[in-house]
Amino acid sequence: MRELLNESGRPYVPDARFDGGDLDCGNGLLLLIRRHIDPLRRGQLLEIRSTEVSVEEELPAWCRLTGNELVSFTKNGNVRSFLVCKGMLAERTVGAVAAAAEVRAPRAAVESGNLISQLATPAAASAIAPLSVVGIGSWPRPRWLVRAIHERIESKLSDEEFQQAGDDAVRLAVAAQLRAGAHVLTDGEQRRDSYANFVGARLDGCQLIPLTDLLALVDDPDALAEELRSLDVPAAEVRHPAIFGKIRRTRPIAAHELRFLTTLTNKPLKVAIPGPYLLSRILWIDCIPEKVYQTREDLADDIVRVLREELFELLSLGASIVQFDEPVLTEVVFGEAKNRRSFMCGALSEKGRPDEELAFARELIHRVVEGAPRERTAVHVCRGNWTPDERAALTGDYRPLVELLRSLRVGTLFLELCTPRAGEIDALDNMPPETRIGVGVVNPKDPRVESADEIVERAKRAIDRFGRDRVLLNPDCGFATFADNPVASAEIAEAKMRAMSEASERLG
Repeated sequence: MRELLNESGRPYVPDARFDGGDLDCGNGLLLLIRRHIDPLRRGQLLEIRSTEVSVEEELPAWCRLTGNELVSFTKNGNVRSFLVCKGMLAERTVGAVAAAAEVRAPRAAVESGNLISQLATPAAASAIAPLSVVGIGSWPRPRWLVRAIHERIESKLSDEEFQQAGDDAVRLAVAAQLRAGAHVLTDGEQRRDSYANFVGARLDGCQLIPLTDLLALVDDPDALAEELRSLDVPAAEVRHPAIFGKIRRTRPIAAHELRFLTTLTNKPLKVAIPGPYLLSRILWIDCIPEKVYQTREDLADDIVRVLREELFELLSLGASIVQFDEPVLTEVVFGEAKNRRSFMCGALSEKGRPDEELAFARELIHRVVEGAPRERTAVHVCRGNWTPDERAALTGDYRPLVELLRSLRVGTLFLELCTPRAGEIDALDNMPPETRIGVGVVNPKDPRVESADEIVERAKRAIDRFGRDRVLLNPDCGFATFADNPVASAEIAEAKMRAMSEASERLG
């Protein structure tokens, strides 16, 4: 095929290029393409060179799947050259061409210092009373905000425009929690595409990659694609973070969310962020060539550093409690016997033996929270929250995790306890007396709104075991862990929260 010419009769000049060598699309080439194409503007061109014959068929298919246009293909000996337009060639305006000189390498390649040179000093915060009603984190997002999230990821919306949309959505989420009588508020994670993957857009060294680019890396891509279809989650719209450079925190992960939240209410505030073990699984995709980190332990060192910086900034801004989400812990102990890659928490990396993984998780959490006020730190554990179908989530009580949970040096454990899949609360006997238990008393996956009577009975069982002063009331998990696939509507979420508040009042 001859090279395509532009309107002046000259060959199109790539705005960026790279050589993929003999990598095929299932062995890292797609990730390298994403690394180079994401910094481009729509209408700009990327030249990809390859000596791998299978790319002739796979790359055009990838272009069709992702909405990028294959402009031309040429071959010289065994070297193939593909010219790919980010978006459609029709979008290649004069402005896009002129902007070519401004294209920079991904943020991952830019050496920069940390956001803060030393850990911030925790400020005073509102205390959280016993039997307080508190959400886990996420709240259903308006449809217009979900569109804005995708447009921001795809660089179709400026950050300023997106933040304005996010502010409006947070106002709605806070108003709903206040109407429902919640005692501790979150911002509903409104600006996040998911509870964990959003860090790929906040940390230097990371990029959010469409899941379609990663399907070839899982054990059974067809099964994963089918799972996504059955859940109404388009693979092209699900983004997963991938590392292309050393991770650094040159802007907040969630502190900007908290800053805005403090302008809306004087109630105690909670912020949930991904835990260090979860991030060590999400960010460590061990089958990618040209690794930035040689081991998961090396990566974990940087994860601990950025999470400590974030934790202490959140505390300095007055967060009453900072929660680290670690749902993948249940995948460690309840997952299938073989070391399968799991989409349950976006964890594409291999895992070791359960005892080794739990010990690793304990070490990472302790390193992150060291020196922080214990009563203002928390860990959340559940069994998966991406579908209302209870059969799709993991099952098993807390017994395999009890030793770990007892040893964690955090002030609160927010636990899934309402669904029968989580087992009986007696598995949690003998928790440390200084540890509060956030008891899951409503199931966000069930559209039926639990009555206050039911919630009171569940809470009383917890009070009998742990004492009134150690019990908080919460849903089993967030109401909208993934922006595109909330497990509840905003109306149902508010009704469940209101029932929890009524139960708390009765318990006095």
